[in-house]
Amino acid sequence: MSPLEEIERVRARAERLYPPEAVEAALARMAREISRDLAALNPVVLCVLNGGIIVTGKLLPQLAFSLELDSVHATRYRGRTQGAKLHWLHEPSLELAGRQVLLVDDVLDVGITLAAIRDYCFSRGALGVKIAVLVDKQLAEPKPCRADYVGLRCGDRYLFGYGMDYKGYLRNAPGIFAVREEEECDWR
Repeated sequence: MSPLEEIERVRARAERLYPPEAVEAALARMAREISRDLAALNPVVLCVLNGGIIVTGKLLPQLAFSLELDSVHATRYRGRTQGAKLHWLHEPSLELAGRQVLLVDDVLDVGITLAAIRDYCFSRGALGVKIAVLVDKQLAEPKPCRADYVGLRCGDRYLFGYGMDYKGYLRNAPGIFAVREEEECDWR
């Protein structure tokens, strides 16, 4: 089976957990919560690439206050479905010292990458770091960080859509989908 055939098979067999309307409502709620907490703090919003692109793009127009936007790219996956050693691909160009930082990402699963990015921000002098994720996976094992703003919650499933990918594909799926369990064999 070719890689594209595999992607199409996964897409066709996936279970839709959240339709676009539910995702958009969750993003609107997150925007209200973030606005309540950060509007007066002149935050730096860091989009966590690549997964956070869609979430950040949907969230920012709903934040009616002054902020600066930058990005950070650290990954453990590099196109695979299993995490490995953390690789830093892009650091923010904005000064973080003395600033409130909001990290925006697609999903919080085991939390290793987000915890490393949070620690990076503090090492650069950030006054505070908040984390916003569209989906927080409910895992049995403890995570090294927690999200301050959560759109949706789900069980320990391999997800795609709204920024989350399957082997680099399907980030653009309309809604949030779970890969069928029989196809999850190599995802961690």
